[in-house]
Parts: sequence; structure tokens; C-alpha cells
Amino acid sequence: VPTDHTAPAMQMQDWDYEQGLPSTLRALKQKKIQYFIHHNLKYLWDPGMQCFRRLAALEKDVPCSAIHHCHSAGLSQAVQEYRKLFYGANQIEVKVPSILKLLIKEVLNPFYVFQVFSIILWSCDDYYYYASAILLMSVISICTSLYTIRKQFVVLHDMVAAHNVMRVTVFRGDHETEEIFSTDLVPGDVIIVPANGMLMPCDAVLISGTCIVNESMLTGESVPITKTSLHCPMPAGSGAPQEEIYSPEEHRRNTLFCGTDVIQTRYYSGETVCAVVVRTGFATSKGQLVCSILYPKPMDFKLYRDAYRFLLCLVTLAGIGMLYSIITNAQQGEAASRIILETLDIITITVPPALPAAMTAGIVYAQHRLKKNGIFSISPQRINICGQINLVCFDKTGTLTEDGLDMWGFHLAQDGRFLVAQQDVRDSSMVRSHFVVAMASCHSLTTIEGKISGDPLDLKMFEATGWILEEPTVEETALHDQILPTVVRPVDQIADMTPSEDMEMNEIMKVYEVGIITQFPFSSSLQRMSVVTRTLGQKRLEAYMKGAPETVAALCKRETVPENFSQVLETYTCQGLRVIAVAHRWLEPKFTWHRVQNVSRDVIECNMEFLGLVMMQNKLKNETIPILRELHQACIRTLMVTGDNMLTAVAVARECGMIPPQGKVIITEALPPKDGQPATIHWQYADVLPNSHIIPTHKEEENLLLEPCGHRLCHKGEALAGAQGSAQR
Repeated sequence: VPTDHTAPAMQMQDWDYEQGLPSTLRALKQKKIQYFIHHNLKYLWDPGMQCFRRLAALEKDVPCSAIHHCHSAGLSQAVQEYRKLFYGANQIEVKVPSILKLLIKEVLNPFYVFQVFSIILWSCDDYYYYASAILLMSVISICTSLYTIRKQFVVLHDMVAAHNVMRVTVFRGDHETEEIFSTDLVPGDVIIVPANGMLMPCDAVLISGTCIVNESMLTGESVPITKTSLHCPMPAGSGAPQEEIYSPEEHRRNTLFCGTDVIQTRYYSGETVCAVVVRTGFATSKGQLVCSILYPKPMDFKLYRDAYRFLLCLVTLAGIGMLYSIITNAQQGEAASRIILETLDIITITVPPALPAAMTAGIVYAQHRLKKNGIFSISPQRINICGQINLVCFDKTGTLTEDGLDMWGFHLAQDGRFLVAQQDVRDSSMVRSHFVVAMASCHSLTTIEGKISGDPLDLKMFEATGWILEEPTVEETALHDQILPTVVRPVDQIADMTPSEDMEMNEIMKVYEVGIITQFPFSSSLQRMSVVTRTLGQKRLEAYMKGAPETVAALCKRETVPENFSQVLETYTCQGLRVIAVAHRWLEPKFTWHRVQNVSRDVIECNMEFLGLVMMQNKLKNETIPILRELHQACIRTLMVTGDNMLTAVAVARECGMIPPQGKVIITEALPPKDGQPATIHWQYADVLPNSHIIPTHKEEENLLLEPCGHRLCHKGEALAGAQGSAQR
């Protein structure tokens, strides 16, 4: 929809107009808006496109710079009320259907309709006892099914409604604030996240401050995650590349999702932690999750297709029997009423009248067994699909293997060659080395109630160094205009040797501290993370990076990567070890403290110096092998989906039994068309894998262990990256 840039409308009203909404309330009264609601989402008629389009908010086609420059002041009361007319109340309400509605839906099942017909027919033919028995079975079956379904609707309703309404503080422009109910929030509101945290009532993008968030409600992972404010890009010049568009999925590390728990916040110089509301109600991540439960995708069960075919065959036989019965009874001079009863009775004999009751009883029993394990279903018929499953996909880390990792060793690189592998990273000669500093600073760990929390891999690497992590307190951040960094330092320094105004410069230089100025969080698509740091007493900033060895090596200066990198990496991955590469770079003087806060990570993550490899051991869970064995005995294929190194995945697959001990593994590398060259596929057996196939040139790597034609295939590369979307865990 085109935007009228010359109209003297308010800034936020212009944004409404971009979404296809009338720009003012007066225009709204003069224009009729056609819309409909489907699965709790609203669709508006777009006159320009001549179609209905889903009502979007700030999660679509909004530049990151616009989030800061156009949507950071908040909404006026008038604009908020106007926008609420379209987006409605910000709540996720699960309506519990009435008994009558559930009864009609259950009874209108074709099987039950046929059963009612059979009972009436038997009653007319004086089969009262049999008809009564079938009627009693049907009533008990229907009542049990209705009770179970309604009870699970009530459980879902209570679970969702528990945190539907709360009080939040929003900006109303010119630094004025107002406390409102969360149900009044609309896209574009700017909410203040309190220092003691809150349960998020909407999806919002952070524009200032930092939050520690527990996303276990959405992801099932209980590890706290650090959320940082959305970077504000520099003003784009005429020759600048296209501006980055905000996306809740691409900017997960900057987005607070509805239903997640903000544990604590960090802010500076009295500033508040603010977030711009981007989605509300059922459009939020939590709302979409609830919608997927309420309105599951239609599935065509082979069981039902076969059942209907079987019944069709029975009806065909019944039709032949009916024709024969009519002819013979007519020849014998039977009364017309008697002929009709006996003819219709043939159908009830051919088609089992107790079939629906028996099927319902089986489903109710299955629900009861699932309930014991804390599993609920409001669509009981879908339980039948569990018997249709023939393939199970597993993640590796945390699913097949333990969540925790054990430090196995490290392999330093210097002047383009590997040194001798070592195991003790706390050696006194290495305390201030770039390698140890990378392990101690390149992470997203934080302190919660005096305990360091974060990703298990980050935590294990940091603990291996023996360093100390110190975060600025609320009082310290409130007293400084400049951002106070998180500081890491060796533990063996004298406790009273901390920098102060009275210390001489030579005494300060004896204290070794590294401040983490900014972070570029780990991205599964990029397979790396990095930080910018400053060492006490140093003028220039430094950058540290860690990630998948192939990815890190590709971003390092070629002369710093050892020539036998591939062979050394293969040695460790074939043992099933998880290998992480680290790198370092001195930043140019032009990169100042403030400039790196808004710089792109691509500018920092290049021309690095390769430092070496860190090897972590990830043991199988005790229950992994028995469960996989049970699945194999049931003729259910098992498959691993992982972003780890291929050979590491192969070693783990052999250890857990996915690949037989003597099974042959073929490694294939698929390359898409490029520079006029056609797509190519290279393959080799894993045990004779050439070195050239170990280092990929792609930014993404996903491994799939498949089993077609008796082989286990390991696919990687951008050409097959889309395969991961079809794997359901």
C-alpha cells in the first residue's frame, strides 16, 4: 500500500497508513473496513491488492533504524486507543466450549449417526435388550470422551489465563509515563521493564538496556539467555547497502517474547530498560503456540482411509444382500414393512455397530496413559497418528548426549602451525595469553543471585580457565554515563590489587583485567559468536571469536591457519569430541568504545588470527542407547539432526547404535550453482575422506544422518540446508 509522505499526519499514524489502515479516526469513520477473523487472527481487505491480508504489526518490513528513530517515543493516548480498534485487546483467551457444542461435534460423527439409526431399527424389530446395551455403551463412551476433552480445555484455559492481565508502565511521549493494564497494549507502545523483572505480556524488541530471560516456557531450555538492545545502524548514505530489516526470528537475541520470564535487567546512568511492542495477542510467539494447539493442521490418517475403504466394501456386500433379501421376501409374499425392516437390518449386521464405542474406549484409555506422564491432548483423534510414526529425529547435544560438557584438552596454534596438545589451561605461562582470554571473555554468561549462569558450553570453558567474572551492580551503573563493562580477571591476583584513583600507574599495570565492551551473540546460522574487549592499561580494543572450526578458520588470515588443520580436526572429531575454534584480532584505532556499540558484526569478524582448538567431551545419556534400541525393535528409523562437525556426529551415531559397527558411512558435499558453474556433488566414504572435503566454504552447516538404500548418508552444505526445516523433534 503506498504511503502519502506529504500528508501532515502524525508519525505513528503514517505507520498505520503503511499497514493499510486509515491514517486518522476521521478517515476511519468515512471508510468501511472489511475484515474477518480466522483462527484468532484478523484479515483486512486490501483495495490495492484486491485481496484480504493478515493484519501485520512491527514484525514485518520495518528497518532496525526505524525501531529506534520512529518508534522509541511511545504512543499518545489517542493513537493507542485508535490502534486498539484494529488490534483488539492484548490477551490470549482460550474459550472452553460448552457441553452442548462438544456433544453435537461428537455425536455428528458418521459412526454415531449410523449407531443411532441402528438402535432405532432394532427397537422397531423388538431387539430391545441388544439396542439398550449398545445405547448404554455409546452413552458411556460419549460422556467419557466429552469429560476428558472439556477437562483438558479447562487445563489449557487456566494455563494461558494465569498471566493474561498485569499492570505495565508505558511511555506517552516527552518522557511521560502511564501505568496501564497489559490488555491495553498495542504495537508501537514502549514499555518499561522493571529492574526486578517481569513476565512478558507481549512480544517486544529491546531498544535500551540488557535483560536476563528464562525462555523455558517456549523452548523448554531452562538456561537463562542474555538479551541485548537492538543495534541502531548508522545513517545510510547514498552508496550504503540496503538497510537491515527487523525480524523477531532473525533478531531473537534482541526480542523479548510473550510468556517468557525476565529475571533481571541492567541499565546505565539512571536510564530505564525499554522495549517496543511489536506483536500482541494471538500474533505473539505464545499466541501462535496456543493456536497450533487449538487448531492443529489437518492430517489425513491412513488408518481412517483404510477404515472407510473397509466399510465401503462391507456396504457393497450389504447392498448385494439387501437386493437378495428383497427378491426372496417378495417372492414369499412378506409384508412390505417386514421386508423393509429385514432389508435394513442386513446393513446393521454387516457394519459393526459397536465400532465407534470400541474406538472411543481405546482413545480414552490412551489419553489416560498419556495423562500419567503429564501429556494432554484436546484433539484425541490425533493420538492415532502415534501408531503411524516410522521416523524419529533427534537433536544431539542435550538430547542424545548430556547437557553438560567436560573439558578434554586444547591445541594451541602459533605462527601458522600447531603446538603440542595440552590439557591444563591454567598453566601459569598461559594465564595472560590470547587463547585463555578468548576462553574467559568470549561468552554470554551472567550472574544471577551470585551464581554464574548461561550456556553449558560457555560455562564449562569459562570454569576451565579459573578466572572470575564481575558484573557492575545497579548502584555502579546508575552513577556512570558510560557503559560499565562486565570484567573478567585471573583468580590468582592479590585480592586488594584492584584499580583505584590512589594507585600509581605501575601498580595498576600489575592488575590484569579484561572488560567485555560489546557482544555479538551466538547465531546457529552463522555458527559463531564474538566479543569486543579492552584490557586494563591498553588503548586499543581487541576482538575475540569462537565457533565451528571450519567457520572460524574461513574468517582468519590464511597464513595463521596451520596447513594440517584438516588432519588435526579430523583426529579429534573422529573420537566424538566437540571441537571449538578460537581467534583474536587487534582492532584499528578508529574503533572507539562508543563506535563498536553500533558497528556490524561482519566488520569485526574478519581478518582474525587463528589461536587454536578447544576440545570438549560430550557423553551419551544413560537412557539413549536403550531408547534407540527399543525404537529399532519397533521398526522405527532414528535420525540425528545436528549443527556439529560431521565426523563428531558420525562418531556419536556409532556410539549410540544409529550406525551399525560395520556400517559404511558416505559423506556428500552438495554445492549450489555459482558463477555459471552447475551444481556439484562430491562424495567419499568417511574412512577415506580427503582433506579438501573437511573445510566447508559455507556459513551454514547442518548434518543429516539418513538411511536410504542401506547406507547412512551425511549431507551438508547450503544446497541441502532446507532439509532441516522438515525435521520434527
